[in-house]
Amino acid sequence: MIIYLILALFLGILAGTITGLIPGIHINLIAVILLGFSTALLKITTPLILIIFIISMAVTHTFVDFIPSIFLGAPDEDSVLSILPGHRLLLKGRAYFATVFTLYGSLTALVIILFFTPIFILFLPTVYPYITRIMPIILIIVSGYLIFSEKQKTKKIWALILFLLAGFLGIATLNLNIKEPLLPLLTGLFGASNLIISIKQKTKIPKQRIKKLKNIKLKKSSLIKSTFASIIAAPFTAFLPGLGASQAAVIGSEVIGDLNQREFLFLLGAINTIVMGLSFITLYSIQKTRTGAAVAISKLIPTITLTNLFYIIGTILLAGIISFFIAIQIAKFIAQKIHKIHYSKLSIIILISLMILVFLFSDMFNPSGGLIGILIFTTGAVLGISAILLGIRRMHLMGALLVPTILFYLL
Repeated sequence: MIIYLILALFLGILAGTITGLIPGIHINLIAVILLGFSTALLKITTPLILIIFIISMAVTHTFVDFIPSIFLGAPDEDSVLSILPGHRLLLKGRAYFATVFTLYGSLTALVIILFFTPIFILFLPTVYPYITRIMPIILIIVSGYLIFSEKQKTKKIWALILFLLAGFLGIATLNLNIKEPLLPLLTGLFGASNLIISIKQKTKIPKQRIKKLKNIKLKKSSLIKSTFASIIAAPFTAFLPGLGASQAAVIGSEVIGDLNQREFLFLLGAINTIVMGLSFITLYSIQKTRTGAAVAISKLIPTITLTNLFYIIGTILLAGIISFFIAIQIAKFIAQKIHKIHYSKLSIIILISLMILVFLFSDMFNPSGGLIGILIFTTGAVLGISAILLGIRRMHLMGALLVPTILFYLL
């Protein structure tokens, strides 16, 4: 049995590394596909082995998915904010350092998950029913706070407009008869927009600097500051629907105070992993699913036992530690090669690949579904480009999920 569990752990890490490196592929999509084959898989294995595989894949994905976000500007929704400081550092030849700082954050997140686990188990069942009653109010307050955190009055107005437009797009998308609606929606809003700008500007990537890991450090004060910001932001992402790592990162940074690039990248990495890790603890504590991976586990085992929980925590820790070293080596390899590649051509290839994925996963057996997916993708890209040109933080485009969620609770 132990051998099969270890095999599931390493196969999950391999799968998470692959999904993390492919732009536009989110772990939720893989979890849904895996669920589709679960009946057949359960004939040759056990639910626990599948759960170990899913968790190790999901955790590994959170470590690795900053690599395409920083080096290629093609993120999923959990790493969208890393484009800004990450891409800036890429153009300065410091993308490897940017990736390492997100990985430091993800590694620290493992400790934070352990810290929050007993708190969630003891207090969340009591607190959550009261939170549910005021959920739309909380989401409206958080959304308003983020919109009005823009420094200039004009930007505040544009942030509100883009938030609402993205919200309308989200409502329309979620009500259309297409499979995997979040893929064209979020890939268009956050991935395509950045790629199109890179193509237009004919971005050239300088040779990247690489140092030994021991020479890439955060000051003690920065480490404490970023970790504390992660602890503040973690509860927001664990049980508030529609609120992602990007918004939580901004909330954490606003509460703590301005963070420099290193601190902010650390914070993003930490929250990305915290969101995933705590989603499994939340599932155990209040039987609520916050991520696609948690949904998959809830379908495999309706009731998680204390023994299952220990396996889950152990898998999170082992997968996270191993993924850290794998991601370091991958980032180093890409950093050594990226300046030799024609970046605009690479961006075109990635953009076309994303469009093909959108077409196929929207509904490969129904051409009209694929075309609707492309329309959503294109509309999202227009909104994303608008945000870039207006100098508005693209996290406001997460109104695509927040507005439908708020309306769901209100109506």
